[in-house]
Amino acid sequence: MKHCTGRDDVHVVGVGRRRSETVPPDAEFLAGEPIDWPSLIRESRADVLVCALGTTMKAAGSRPQFRAIDHDLVRYVAEGAVAAGITHMIVVSSVGADRQSRSFYLQVKGETEDALARLPLKRLDVLRPSLLRGRRGQSRPLERLGQLTAPAVGALLFHGPLRRYRSIRASDVAKAIVSLAEQPVEGRFVHEFDAIVQAASRK
Repeated sequence: MKHCTGRDDVHVVGVGRRRSETVPPDAEFLAGEPIDWPSLIRESRADVLVCALGTTMKAAGSRPQFRAIDHDLVRYVAEGAVAAGITHMIVVSSVGADRQSRSFYLQVKGETEDALARLPLKRLDVLRPSLLRGRRGQSRPLERLGQLTAPAVGALLFHGPLRRYRSIRASDVAKAIVSLAEQPVEGRFVHEFDAIVQAASRK
């Protein structure tokens, strides 16, 4: 939303339970409980749905609660968007997402991607970033340390197929989202590190 502030060619409408400090003061935001989100999405009259919903196992507290947010709620929002006539969705997933993964986190992410792929969307863009670098609303010391060391570690160790595990700036993911929102070609597209950087460079 910050990336789009002041632009005349794109209008972003946020939907969530409450307006957070990260939402620009002049941005349009529709607040309501999750049960109300489909009607708020319809009210937004949007052309593209961008979904960055997600939590951590620690914050969720249990596997069922994690699945309820990262799978069920994401699918619920997507179904609400389809009902509102939106045919293009962009979702932020995770590198390594795979319903066959031995990691519960990545398994749920993969199941979510598969559920979205079954919806009648004309275009689905799945972004699979690794560690996101940038400011966080919550203090996470170990994650902050990882953000500081990730660029150097990535440059030294992550080459070839491992490049997809390189950390990326959250601002570059935002730029890639805006760029992909303008793409007219129909289909399902998965974007990992190099593809996200390439899309971000167009904005």
